[in-house]
Amino acid sequence: MTISEIHSIFLSCDGVATDTRKITSNCFYVALKGENFDANSFAKEALQNGAAYALIDNEDYYLDDRTILTEDSLATLQELAKYHRKFLNLPIIAITGSNGKTTTKETVAAVLSKKYKIKATVGNLNNHIGVPLTLLSFNEGTELGIVEMGANHQKEIEFLCSLATPDFGYITNFGLAHLEGFGGYEGVIKGKSEMYTYLSTSNKMAFVNFDDPIQKDKTSQIQRYSFSENDHKADLLFSDVQAKPFVQLIANGLVIQSQLLGLYNAENIKAAIAIGSYFEVNSRDIKDAVEHYVPTNNRSQMIAIKEHSVILDAYNANPSSMATALQNFKQLEGDSKIAILGDMFELGNEGEKEHKNIIESLLSSDIEVYFVGKHFFKERVKNDTFRFYETFDEFSTALRHLSIQKSTILIKGSRGMALERTLELL
Repeated sequence: MTISEIHSIFLSCDGVATDTRKITSNCFYVALKGENFDANSFAKEALQNGAAYALIDNEDYYLDDRTILTEDSLATLQELAKYHRKFLNLPIIAITGSNGKTTTKETVAAVLSKKYKIKATVGNLNNHIGVPLTLLSFNEGTELGIVEMGANHQKEIEFLCSLATPDFGYITNFGLAHLEGFGGYEGVIKGKSEMYTYLSTSNKMAFVNFDDPIQKDKTSQIQRYSFSENDHKADLLFSDVQAKPFVQLIANGLVIQSQLLGLYNAENIKAAIAIGSYFEVNSRDIKDAVEHYVPTNNRSQMIAIKEHSVILDAYNANPSSMATALQNFKQLEGDSKIAILGDMFELGNEGEKEHKNIIESLLSSDIEVYFVGKHFFKERVKNDTFRFYETFDEFSTALRHLSIQKSTILIKGSRGMALERTLELL
């Protein structure tokens, strides 16, 4: 069966599912093999639960004409998404970077939805499976698509761009993330810049933060729409940018007061405002969208628990985002401040040095710090305000016996640490 024929079948369905627990009536089920299971074995169950068709790549599970047999379900899903993208031919904005991808994507979506019917990546479905699923969620009523792209090795962004063929691209930053897969910081720049290579060769447009000299330099030969606080040659200028603790700035002559914490989120907000301005969203609508956007999913959330003010930023962490979050935390007002920091993963040979750097950056501060995880524990030092725990269980046991007075608390760590569990303990 050709991709065109499969696409016709897909159009007759209502959505795509790769998990039998999320089957909806008349959906298109795609059986993807995992490390510990063969989803082909769930095709019958998917059809019984309401799926209209099941795409499989194991003939042992072929049932009837509702099962579509292919050589490789994942490759077919990706080709189907690529075909669907060309079929719709709508403008697509791609967003990648080391930090802030999801927050930027959600803020951009909030701004653009003031004028357009938009669809965007749900959550962080931003890899070789998530991007195809995002593309397949777009339909003929979608006026603008926003695709988040994540990567932890070379050539991944290049591949995702080949599927989504974006018309516009934005890189949030180049940070110390996924160093193991990328092969160091220079590898991060090279890998993320694959988006710039695509935009350049395809004669597409980049949104560029002129205050980042690396990005400004790398886009000099690309069509671009720029923004800046300092460079008056930029297309859009911002002023009076501050975070006390929420980001506030002036854009298009309007004061915009966000609900996002820390100057590290200022870049995400500025990108959303710039992209909205390029697409001619009314300035007051941009202001309204930014001011009403509230972060979720453990990203820079301000939560009140008893007498404590908790900054929950536990969705993920790398040396760049950790250092920036701590810099912002140090500047916050408050008599008692506590940081609960979890290990940072995927750093390869740089792990020991980067965990040590974070510890040393806090030696002269008055912040009480709880370090959680074997990487921080390995680099432990003696300090009156530091406590080190090798596992979360050890930390949780200790925390239950501690009496914490009214404090401002930062919680940050890599996804695998799941430090949001700390909320229950508090």
